[in-house]
Amino acid sequence: MTRTVLVTGGAGYIGSHTCKALAKAGYTPVTYDSLTRGFRDAVRYGPLVIGDIGDRAAVDAALAEHQPIAILHFAAMAYVGESVADPLLYYRNNTAGALVLIEAALAAGVDKLVFSSTCATYGVPKVLPIDEETPQVPINPYGRSKRMVEQMLQDVGAVTPLRSVALRYFNASGTDPEGEIGENHDPETHLLPLAINAALGLGPALQVNGNDYPTPDGTCIRDYIHVTDLADAHVRALGYLEQGGATTQINLGTGAGFSIREILTAIESVLGVPVPHQFGPRRPGDPPSLVALAEKAKDVLGWIPKHSDIETIVRTAAAWARRQHNR
Repeated sequence: MTRTVLVTGGAGYIGSHTCKALAKAGYTPVTYDSLTRGFRDAVRYGPLVIGDIGDRAAVDAALAEHQPIAILHFAAMAYVGESVADPLLYYRNNTAGALVLIEAALAAGVDKLVFSSTCATYGVPKVLPIDEETPQVPINPYGRSKRMVEQMLQDVGAVTPLRSVALRYFNASGTDPEGEIGENHDPETHLLPLAINAALGLGPALQVNGNDYPTPDGTCIRDYIHVTDLADAHVRALGYLEQGGATTQINLGTGAGFSIREILTAIESVLGVPVPHQFGPRRPGDPPSLVALAEKAKDVLGWIPKHSDIETIVRTAAAWARRQHNR
């Protein structure tokens, strides 16, 4: 007998990989997605319900029809630059949309929620690596919109049966090692697919946003985590809540940071070809360095990344890029 889980944003990059992991673990993932930024062909492991998280009647209907034991909430806008240019879009979708979802969950008697949060809630940390007690001082509307949802979950969890895990993950990267699903964004802004496409001649030269940051080589440093490892952590977080776990917040990262220059060197090493690139100005809202301390994930969830070495990340992402372009 399978257990049904509602996955908002399940047609997106991380959501679709998590749906695959859920199905392998014996759950039935029901994707709830507006498809404005998700992709229908990424929904392969359970039913699809087309709807917006801001539409209370549609959310209520999906919960009533499928009666999930929990919600995994991925549906969000996630472009830092866009959030700076259009903050109301982010507060409407990410924050107000989550409020609608939480209210609907409580009305339907759903008492478990795994929230896709972000390291962007930390802003520019004074100390690295970042643990869960690092002050959250986001510097862009994207990070603030997610921080507000975390606060809502904590406040609501204190006075209702709803328990949640907010997973603050760092830079999602790579694709399904079996090649069933991958990374698709429109527009694509993530470093790995843009750099790989440039190296393989599948896209223009990479535009690097800034080379004057206060880092050893002047480019931003990030903690890259394979999307399959992220998916595994979400399944583990769900299991933690099923076992009665209390509301908490957990970092997902490797503890190892790589600069953009180092990533380009790794891509050249794996693919055997250079990455055409040029430097431009900094992107508004980007902190110089974000690296996780992920001991809590290991202690609470038993989670250890297995696919997050740079070679595996690059190899799987490149295989997906070639498949998409028949190369």
